[in-house]
Amino acid sequence: MCGRYASTKDPGKLAAEFAALDSTGGAAPGADFNVAPTKRVLTVVQRHPEDDAGERDLERTERSIRVMRWGLVPMWAKDKSIGSRMINAKSETVTTKPSFRTSIKRYRCLLPADGWYEWKREGNRKQPFFMTSPDGSSLAMAGIFATWRDPQVEDAEPLVTCSVLTTSAIGQLSEVHDRMPLLLPPTAWDHWLDPDQPDVTDLLAPPSEELVAALELRPVSTTVNNVRNNGAELVERVPLDPQPQAVGLDPGSK
Repeated sequence: MCGRYASTKDPGKLAAEFAALDSTGGAAPGADFNVAPTKRVLTVVQRHPEDDAGERDLERTERSIRVMRWGLVPMWAKDKSIGSRMINAKSETVTTKPSFRTSIKRYRCLLPADGWYEWKREGNRKQPFFMTSPDGSSLAMAGIFATWRDPQVEDAEPLVTCSVLTTSAIGQLSEVHDRMPLLLPPTAWDHWLDPDQPDVTDLLAPPSEELVAALELRPVSTTVNNVRNNGAELVERVPLDPQPQAVGLDPGSK
């Protein structure tokens, strides 16, 4: 799964990396080493531009960096609280689940990440790992989005929310957890983001073994466990404890 990740690049850098426009309008969140559900996040979308009258130009598309809220709220939801339970969508069922099937056909995005966190059980404790690209390039997590308006509020402002797709972990990642974000290589971005392409079935399979083998699986401090903690120290490598201490036990206890 993907329940926590790091996103520290500003929208200008992401725009250059993803060949996109910065359309955050000054609303972009700052560098975040501990992105958690319901936070505002940066995404990459590709849509038909609209004129001042709201008419779409179907002859061209624009790729842009947008701000969304992590945790998808379907347009039919009665309230937005459902979003906290919709942070991930399984790639195996995303085309059939009522909450996701419209978005996977029409509203897809990428969520750029420095890397994501996952926890591996080591003895009686869980060791967090940070999965990242050694060269510092962003990982592109496949996502879907939806626009929701509060049905109880007249002329309610739209809330745009998103979910990260997950798939079966492969290669070295399967030693940490059985699920992973669906990572897309640059060669797949055009197809995934194409607003006129409803069928992306061929992109829903786990990523290539080569892509996964190139990732660094970095053990990090349990400080990341608390969502209130934030800072570069969260992604720093720490030595693995060869004999993990049982949770709740004092090191000197028998």
